[in-house]
Amino acid sequence: MKQWIAGAAVAVMSVLACQAAEPDAALRTAVAGAQRTPENVARDGWRHPVETLGFFGIRPDQTVVELVPGGGWYTEILAPYLRDHGRLVVAGSDPKSAGGQRQQQRFDANPAVYGRVQVGMLDAKNGRFDFGPPGSADLVLTFRNTHNWVDLGEAQTRAVYQAAFDALKSGGVLGVTDHRLPESRPQDAHASTGYLHQSFVVKMAESVGFRLAGSSEINANPKDDADHEGGVWALPPTYENKDKDRAKYQAIGESDRMTLKFVKP
Repeated sequence: MKQWIAGAAVAVMSVLACQAAEPDAALRTAVAGAQRTPENVARDGWRHPVETLGFFGIRPDQTVVELVPGGGWYTEILAPYLRDHGRLVVAGSDPKSAGGQRQQQRFDANPAVYGRVQVGMLDAKNGRFDFGPPGSADLVLTFRNTHNWVDLGEAQTRAVYQAAFDALKSGGVLGVTDHRLPESRPQDAHASTGYLHQSFVVKMAESVGFRLAGSSEINANPKDDADHEGGVWALPPTYENKDKDRAKYQAIGESDRMTLKFVKP
């Protein structure tokens, strides 16, 4: 009986977690803001930033860590959203590296937007992490990065997830999106196509202590069968195969993506 009650409670919590809260006005304002580049805005229809961040439960007074922000697509939204009442930590390239310096130059060029962003570090290859003090974050976000860590190795991937777990407060959330591989298709050790089984990501997160709180189809694309020459990079916006089958890939659009919400107990 106790097991049944516990199972029912988990099921109810999972259903509730799948129901994203109505995004606040500040988030909609940040997404609609003039600080965003037209190229980034053009991808909103595939990335659904308001719905995705709302699903993860973001609030403007939180401490949020964005892992490997890359070109800063989400940073462009998160920085102004968290500027006045919260805190944003971006953890990517070593600040002393060329990539880290380019990122800092981008921040310095627009202090009104990025002036309060704190810079951390994520060096999965060498196991070096700086996400802020342990237990300080409310929300850790990673967008389409896990497949890159898998390419380095399962141990390196687990180390990143462990670092995220350690950075979060009890009750804190890890939000993950990545390219989704159908469970019926084999996933190789290096995720060479850029796609991952959703079950693999769930097991990886659970292996360091996270509990799956919910999943969403916000970023699903049923047109994408994850079977392309050149992997996920055949699709827009990369078009790895250049003009070969370009019209076909354009019709498919961007990849089918899992959107997962994990909680630190």
